This record gives sequence, C-alpha cells and structure tokens, in this order.
Amino acid sequence: MSKTEGYDQEKKNLLESGVVGMFTGKTYFIAGHARLPQGMAARSIFDTLTITVEADAKYHVILEASCTLATDHGRDFIGQLLRGCSLQDGIEDLSRRIMDFYQGKAQNALMAALRDLHNQYLLYIQK
Repeated sequence: MSKTEGYDQEKKNLLESGVVGMFTGKTYFIAGHARLPQGMAARSIFDTLTITVEADAKYHVILEASCTLATDHGRDFIGQLLRGCSLQDGIEDLSRRIMDFYQGKAQNALMAALRDLHNQYLLYIQK
C-alpha cells in the first residue's frame, strides 16, 4: 500500500468515525520561519514569514498548510501547493511547486521558511 493510499484510507476512517475536526493525536504541527524582503505588504504586520503545517503522524502527509502572507488568497494558494505532499519525501517537490507556481515577492522567503520547516521536521522525527 502506498503512503497516499494508506493516508486516504485513514482519512476515510476518520470521516466515518465522526472525529474529523477533533484532535486525535494522529497529527502534529510544525512551523518554519524566514525574514520577509523590504517593500512587502506583509512586512508592515510581520518581520518574518512563517509557514505552518499540520501533518499526519504516520505518513507525514501535509493535511493543512498556511503562511503569514498578507492576503487570504496568497495564504490559501500556498496551502493548496503544500497540501498532500509528504515531508518524509524531502522538500524538492515542495520547493519546485513554490518556484513554479508562486511568482510573488515573497518567493525567496517562502523557500527559506520551507527549508526551516523541513529542518524542524527532521528534529521532530529524531525524538
């Protein structure tokens, strides 16, 4: 069974049990941070850009993702790019998605925050 198939079955089981939206101990939350470039709207609110993810503890698949970009649209778009990828596969695919599909001023900060997030993930799995 592939990671995605296993995750899909586990998600189906959670949906059927009615516990979706309730913390079950089957996920974890990780954040990565990077400095924002000058001249960005989000810089007036935050000095750093943060990417946060909630991932499945078994397959390390990103279930939800967000970031501190200034607009809802930007935050939602980054969430769409990252959702469904497994952190245990490294960040190459995630990096490529950001480089190919996000063309805003925060691209380099997003990449740096993603690298920091992955480093935090590596520390987490070593525990």
